[in-house]
Amino acid sequence: MASLRIHELPAEDRPREKLAARGAEALTDGELIAILLRTGIPGSNAVEVARQLLEKYGSLGGLARCSVPELSKIKGVGPAKAVQLAAAFGLATRLARESLARRKMDSPELIYDLLGTELRGLHRESLRVVLLDTKLQLLRVEEISLGSINESVAHPREIFRPALIHSAYALIVVHNHPSGDPAPSEADRRLTVRLSEAAQLLQIRFLDHVIIGTPDNGRTPWFSFRAAGIL
Repeated sequence: MASLRIHELPAEDRPREKLAARGAEALTDGELIAILLRTGIPGSNAVEVARQLLEKYGSLGGLARCSVPELSKIKGVGPAKAVQLAAAFGLATRLARESLARRKMDSPELIYDLLGTELRGLHRESLRVVLLDTKLQLLRVEEISLGSINESVAHPREIFRPALIHSAYALIVVHNHPSGDPAPSEADRRLTVRLSEAAQLLQIRFLDHVIIGTPDNGRTPWFSFRAAGIL
């Protein structure tokens, strides 16, 4: 049996009208996505298509990790809607970053709040540096490499170059593990030691190296070398 089209639903159940009257907090994730999709497919309205997407990818975060080409291939999405969804997820990431910009970035929890959503969405390893001023407030975030991180790509000179260019007082190195397990590898440990030695020579504070993973059965979704007592 075909579902009701959005305009056939009672006004209080239509996502756009519901948002206008009661705000975004009153809507489910599926209803918010349906507003971006606008239309459904034969037999399923936009809300049901959105629910199917969330079920397929497990969560809003899982859906956000999809690339535009991947989203474009989904029935009921296509290229135009894929770009709109990616734009919405991108704005959410930037809003989170903006809200943290004036805070003292001195804990792995804040680094996870800053970059966790974005880095969890990647299928490849990304190495970033978080540059901080003398108050340990955010100056900028720079991507050093994207792809499998090896010791030649993640050379200290490449990692510290943005700090020198932008006169940063301190930096935090961050990278993700697409597997979801944030436990450091031996290469991660060796890199951290090399960066600590280079920071002393350059007189730049190397505050932490944070590895981003995903929550799993209560597991902390990040690993901090500083919190572990290694830095």
